[in-house]
This record gives sequence, C-alpha cells and structure tokens, in this order.
Amino acid sequence: MKDYKKIRAWQKSHELVKQVYALTEKFPSKEMYGLTSQLRRAAVSIPTNIAEGYGRTTDTEIARFLDIALGSVNEVDYLLFLSLELKYIKDKVENLEEKVVEIRKMLTAFVKTLRGTVQKADS
Repeated sequence: MKDYKKIRAWQKSHELVKQVYALTEKFPSKEMYGLTSQLRRAAVSIPTNIAEGYGRTTDTEIARFLDIALGSVNEVDYLLFLSLELKYIKDKVENLEEKVVEIRKMLTAFVKTLRGTVQKADS
C-alpha cells in the first residue's frame, strides 16, 4: 500500500497547514467565516488532495489531484498576500511564502514526471 505521508510535498504542505492555522488564530474575529476560513480550507486542500491522489491507481488520476492541489497552493499564495495587504499579518511571512513556492515547485515537477510517464506508456 502506498503511503502518502512519505511524499515530501505532502510533508511540506502538512507543515504549511499547521502554520496557517497558527497564523489565522490572530486574525480579527470578524474574519472567522471569511478570510480565516477560506485560507484554512485552501491550505488543508493541498495535503488532502495529495493524499487522495496518491490513493488512485493510475498516473493520470494522481496528476489530476495534484493539479487540484496546485490550484489550492495558488489560492493560499494569494490569500496570504491579501492578508498582508489588509494588515492582518504585520510583517511579510517569508517562511510561509518560501514554503508555498517550494510546494508549488515540488507539485509541478511531480505532475510533469507523471505526465511524462503517461505519454511514454501511450506511445
């Protein structure tokens, strides 16, 4: 059985989720059902889709879920930017931004590898 917890992108995104939860604890209470909820959901979606995709049987299916995870990475990236602009975050959260960039690169490379494998298999 495949263990998604061994995937570095999953490990990094799981850590990102915990950091996002800690960060959003400090957001204004008026944002509980707005930005706080949206940012948390987007962050949780990344490792969730990696885990779900890794449980699939074909590279095409796995790549589809990784694409969804990539969309969530971009959503988190924007929501962190918005949080900074709204001054819910006092300083640039470089550690989080670096982690987002790293996860994006990992997932992009993983998808390219999977799609390359699929193309070779179809040839």
